[in-house]
Amino acid sequence: MLPKSVGSSLAMSSGSANIMQANAPKTFNKPTRDLLVLGGLLALFLIGLAGVAAATGWEETWAQLSKLTLWQITLLLALSLVNYLARSLRWHVFGRSLGLNLSAGTSITHFFGGFAMSITPGRIGELVRIRWISRLSGWRPERISPLPLVDRAFDLAGMGLLLAAGVMLSSAGSLGAIAVAGLALVSALIATRPVLLETVVTLIWRALRRWPRVFVRLRRAARSIGVFSTPAAGLAGLGLSVLGWFAECAALYVLLVWMGAPIDMSTAVVIFIFSTLAGGLTGAPGGIGGAEAAMVFLLGLNGVPLEVALPATAVIRLTTLWFAIALGLFTFPVAERNSKRNLV
Repeated sequence: MLPKSVGSSLAMSSGSANIMQANAPKTFNKPTRDLLVLGGLLALFLIGLAGVAAATGWEETWAQLSKLTLWQITLLLALSLVNYLARSLRWHVFGRSLGLNLSAGTSITHFFGGFAMSITPGRIGELVRIRWISRLSGWRPERISPLPLVDRAFDLAGMGLLLAAGVMLSSAGSLGAIAVAGLALVSALIATRPVLLETVVTLIWRALRRWPRVFVRLRRAARSIGVFSTPAAGLAGLGLSVLGWFAECAALYVLLVWMGAPIDMSTAVVIFIFSTLAGGLTGAPGGIGGAEAAMVFLLGLNGVPLEVALPATAVIRLTTLWFAIALGLFTFPVAERNSKRNLV
């Protein structure tokens, strides 16, 4: 039999524990939390999808697409697929450089699955790739975060090289276009070199002297991409970037030939890359609005009549952006299911 004082202490401890348990914040179990995350991602996707559908004019796009033959549509989609496969292999190469021991098939599935969320506001949904990798590898998301950073940096590098080459070879190259190409090249060089990137961030901080926490994070991000700066990873990443984006430039070129408004390949490269960058600068999901406006405008400057420029732009966006979304919707459930293999 316990002494009375001990019994009283235990009773008080038990009562305190019950009170603490009652006042403790409610937590969700893992399946419920996963469902909430997926529900939130679905809501973001539907918001983005509604915006894309309204901006691109789905009925007009379909009317123009119906004029193309099956083999022509297949070729346009195949060229887009080259882009997505090249960039997903680059994702795998950089993942290996980071130390991730995932198969190429898994990396490709993650990359394709992320396309389902590429039109979410602010592209927040693309963070789902980090979530999948974190589940499979057991790594914290912070350790994986350099991967999407370097992925974007090498997108910029590949597009910068293509834009510069296109401007130099294009008969339509103006001083303004050359300046833009030069800026793209410089930006690409800075983005892919951690020492240069950190230096630029530091210089901007010294000039502004504001938002110290933001600049601290930017400097850490700049240092984090140093692991990808080895010659093998860098050359492979740059080569796959150029191959992927050139394939989509070629799609615009052949489409304009089919529609009776041929332009030279270098001009098609400049128009497609510049339009893609313009769309990205708007911050809109999928670059909607800015990319289309820039493409129609540049096509008009190069002698393509409006009655051709408008449907050509619509078809290209359908066979690139919408095709990517379709691939993402098909692959997303597979990536989500497979990522749960290591969950306990």
